[in-house]
Amino acid sequence: MSRTVRIATRQSPLALWQARHVGALLSSRHAGLEVALVEMTTEGDRFLSAPLSAVGGKGLFVKEIEQALIDGRADIAVHSLKDMTSVMPEGLMLATVPEREDPRDAFCSPSGLTLDSLPKGARVGTSSLRRSCILRSRRPDLEIVSLRGNVQTRLQKTRDLGLAGAMLASAGLKRLGLEREITEVLSPDVSLPAVGQGVLAIQCRVDDAEVRALLAPLEDAKTRVAVTAERALLAKLEGGCTVPLAGHATVTDGVVHLRGLVGRPDGSKVVRGEVRGPVEKAHALGEALADDLLSRGAQEILRDFGRTGYTPNS
Repeated sequence: MSRTVRIATRQSPLALWQARHVGALLSSRHAGLEVALVEMTTEGDRFLSAPLSAVGGKGLFVKEIEQALIDGRADIAVHSLKDMTSVMPEGLMLATVPEREDPRDAFCSPSGLTLDSLPKGARVGTSSLRRSCILRSRRPDLEIVSLRGNVQTRLQKTRDLGLAGAMLASAGLKRLGLEREITEVLSPDVSLPAVGQGVLAIQCRVDDAEVRALLAPLEDAKTRVAVTAERALLAKLEGGCTVPLAGHATVTDGVVHLRGLVGRPDGSKVVRGEVRGPVEKAHALGEALADDLLSRGAQEILRDFGRTGYTPNS
């Protein structure tokens, strides 16, 4: 094969790792295929002085990259799926989801502390409304300090600011070879992951049949089922809310187990639920769980915080 596939990506170390990983997967499956990175800086990378919820949400990390696909400057785009809203721009599609990396949250403490061993009033870093809500619901005494920037920057800020620790995604730490920074990997029972956490999203143009065929071998069926359920939950609950929201599905022996959460940022109210069903009903299960959460208090939370621009929670 004599073909170059152009991959649009952000310039952060993790984004570049992800793009190169996808490029390596493609090259290993298609002899002679060349890969070129189209590196970009997004609005989300430029506006680091304010919380994401105040500047437009995590969609700021993807829209300029998606535009490169639409304009034909790139053939595919690689994102963290948790950065994406449920609606794709016209003409684009979520072509492939490779096998999921560890979806759990991690607690990273310079002093080796775990969540349960944090002293009263400890300062913990995160830029995620979801993680803030979960922390505050478990430990109302904690002080949450906003951390923005790439993974390495957040780890350094944790040390520089003298924080007790910070919460980050296990997947990003593992992909960057930073497992040594993890003090504690948090089970979904403790910290329910964000929709799509740990999943790479490979996007392309709907009408590009050649690229879709190249991407097909990278698809992981079990991961697709899980994210179908999670993103159906997201689609039914969003519509513009900047509130903590989580959704995580597992697939075992043809059965989907989906858990969801909607809460207030201060952790004063958290609505949780779960559903199980066959993989063929993944999308319907996501919608059913959303309806259940809405009926048990999530609707009130969404109404109170308005619907002015959705922010996925990392």
